[in-house]
Amino acid sequence: MPFIDNKRLQRSAIATAALLTACASPSPPPPAPAPTPRPSTTATVPAAGRLNTPGAVRSMTEMRQQAARRIVAANPNGTYVGTVPDILLAIPVLEIELNADGSIRNIDVLRRPGQAPETLQMAIDAVRRAAPFGDVSRAPKPWKFAETFLFNNERKFKPRTLDE
Repeated sequence: MPFIDNKRLQRSAIATAALLTACASPSPPPPAPAPTPRPSTTATVPAAGRLNTPGAVRSMTEMRQQAARRIVAANPNGTYVGTVPDILLAIPVLEIELNADGSIRNIDVLRRPGQAPETLQMAIDAVRRAAPFGDVSRAPKPWKFAETFLFNNERKFKPRTLDE
């Protein structure tokens, strides 16, 4: 019979329950310790506040990665790129539709956060500041993608795409 670490299992169950409660409960979650910043290993992010000229993309994966990096670069005071905390304040999800030149055609809300509703508008504004997202005319249609915004207790977000 394999050894099961009861404390680890218990911590995992508590963290999962807390995350689900934080998303569905109108009461604020208990304060979480500040995450230790560490660079993302899956994507490089341009220097804070500096937007690189977006390049042409040929796939949805490239489009999503480039958009996530631009969103972080365009919002240096509202984002974090380190480890996602165990308990999140809010998780809005947006579907962003682009024109062939990478400008925004439409933004639809796929998930409204149950608490901290102002984070939804913060996410929409962050996407608008990061536009345009580069030439997508060579990528398959439709030119749309979903982005999940992981807000911590400081009301700073991380695009989930950066952890993929």
